[in-house]
Amino acid sequence: MDQNSHCTAERELLEAVSRITTFSTPSPTDEEQNQPKAEISCQVRKENPEKDDLQDSSASLSPNSSMTTKELQEYWRNEKSQCRQVKLLFEIPSTRIVEHHLSKYVMYKIIILQTGSFDSNKSVVERRYSDFEKLHRNLLEEFSEEMEDVTFPKKTLTGNFTEEIINERKLAFKDYLRLLYSMKYIRRSKKFIDFLTRPELQEAYGCLRGGQYTKALEILLEVIGLQERLTRGNPVSIVPTLCAIVVCHKDLENPASAFEYGEKALSRLRVHTSHRYYIPLLETMITLAYELGKDFLSLQEKLEEWKAKKDPIRVFTLKELAVREYVQ
Repeated sequence: MDQNSHCTAERELLEAVSRITTFSTPSPTDEEQNQPKAEISCQVRKENPEKDDLQDSSASLSPNSSMTTKELQEYWRNEKSQCRQVKLLFEIPSTRIVEHHLSKYVMYKIIILQTGSFDSNKSVVERRYSDFEKLHRNLLEEFSEEMEDVTFPKKTLTGNFTEEIINERKLAFKDYLRLLYSMKYIRRSKKFIDFLTRPELQEAYGCLRGGQYTKALEILLEVIGLQERLTRGNPVSIVPTLCAIVVCHKDLENPASAFEYGEKALSRLRVHTSHRYYIPLLETMITLAYELGKDFLSLQEKLEEWKAKKDPIRVFTLKELAVREYVQ
């Protein structure tokens, strides 16, 4: 195939993918049709339910993309797979009472499982009543219509630490999370995802900034699985976490593991070359590939191609970007 034919084929593929992205929204399942009224009203109010979460994906077919026809086909196969909804189940099997200085509170253990098959990679987080309360307030601000029929366990002046009250709240919070997750726009919202991941990420990045790479890596590897499940419609959103894992592995002198997670991050940025992590990640991958005896020339070509198209700017290293995340 000559160059003109190749370019024509790429243009035709781009147009076809654009049409697929615009028109091939899947029809609602029986489960979605039977969702609570709160979500149905939300569907009427929102004109394009996929737009917010897939904004990066639909905008990613930039004219500056240097991907071949084969690479584009592979990218969209992966993208389609990423966008399939993962159904999650929430359980609160236990609690513990924490006494810290002058404060006393109950921590609720939340287990998040993937339904439909045995899930060996369940995620476990702990949250207290005030965390649920903050989530509820935040969701009321953004989703007042959808949340109008959602009840929240009220505070009591006394008896908060009795077994009866704790068990009641345990069941109430389980039902509360399941109801929130049943509403499409809420389960995809940043506020809901932050509730389940932000405290752990803040701790991990704090450890990273303090040079505690082993501890940071342990937390990041725990949270990345949950992030992937919660953000299947927007795979680019977990790139910072993947890059933080790369930084930890690299500083712990595990270049092979660093390269593995770097490839995962780079695959999500394949057509997002304007993303702030793209060039720092590419530079790190070149160094790792050279160290591991892998092909680094193709990565070097992509870097030079990007530099030729852009004006010279100050680019942070991957580590410099990572330590700036979740600074309180």
